[in-house]
Amino acid sequence: MPYPDEAVGFMADGPESFGTFTKRAYKLKPFEEFDIDVKVEACGICGSDVHTVSGGWGEQLFPLCCGHEIVGTAVRVGPKVTTIKEGQRVGIGAQAYSCGECKQCRNGNENYCPVNSINTYGSKWPDTGIVSQGGYGSHVRAHEHWVFPIPEALETTNVAPMLCAGLTAFSRWYATVPGRGRRLALGAETWAISRSRAKEADAKKLGADGYIATAEEGWEKPHLTSFDLIVNCANSSKGFDLPRYLSMMDVHGRWISVGLPEEEGQVIKAQNLISNGVLIGATHIGNRQEMLAMLKLAAEKGLRSYVEEIQIGEEGLKQAMQRMKKGDVRYRFILTGYDKHFARDLKI
Repeated sequence: MPYPDEAVGFMADGPESFGTFTKRAYKLKPFEEFDIDVKVEACGICGSDVHTVSGGWGEQLFPLCCGHEIVGTAVRVGPKVTTIKEGQRVGIGAQAYSCGECKQCRNGNENYCPVNSINTYGSKWPDTGIVSQGGYGSHVRAHEHWVFPIPEALETTNVAPMLCAGLTAFSRWYATVPGRGRRLALGAETWAISRSRAKEADAKKLGADGYIATAEEGWEKPHLTSFDLIVNCANSSKGFDLPRYLSMMDVHGRWISVGLPEEEGQVIKAQNLISNGVLIGATHIGNRQEMLAMLKLAAEKGLRSYVEEIQIGEEGLKQAMQRMKKGDVRYRFILTGYDKHFARDLKI
């Protein structure tokens, strides 16, 4: 049964077959008046996808079609949709639905909706039992609130990583420096932090003012109580000396984690916090306002992602997963070639 009742995608069956993806058809949840169907044209491979299919984040609703950095065309628009028109280029990030009525949704925190938050893949749609499926497939169905117009100035393959990785980091910056501070922050001094200096040249090309290599002796000492905000994107907490990082925070500075390692993480002692009153937190993607602001900023400033295109398919996905496990990507795989694989299945 072809679209619009079903989509076709490359699905993972579980951690025991990590790296193996099988093309299958699966049901889409019933189309409703605020829904939008997106025909996928490109999708980033997020670290979340690897943690999910490897079992590192625990039990999942397999089989799963992953992918939540999705760019494509709106091919069906519900009768009550006001934000998107059919034929428009759009993006979908890591969330496909929120209730729209609870306290958090009413206050612009819909990405923290505690009532009915549906991930783009791996959640059960209410009242149907149908599991949401993502951008490794031909089509994605989502509520209009979580479908975003892509500015013309942004290339499809370059904008894809912004829809999850970019938004998650941007959201914390956007919330941390309100009002006038947001404008000033565009000219803020920015440093990149990594274990070695392997990424220093790229960091400088991307605009970093300075670089810290934590494998070097005394790396934190020149920067004690210096930073207002550190966004921790680390994918692993092994060998992570958290107190030394925290010592670089200014008084009441914010340490925000956006990476979600599989390990238990560091022990946090109050003694490591009191010398500068540092605040520790995390963030969950971003809301609609933040997504639109980020895309506008990226278009105006000509921001680009560092990407490597890879053809969607069994072999392409297997290669991408294996390389990501080894950290062999700079800095995002983008799946392309969708029409080649799905046109025959769906007669599109």
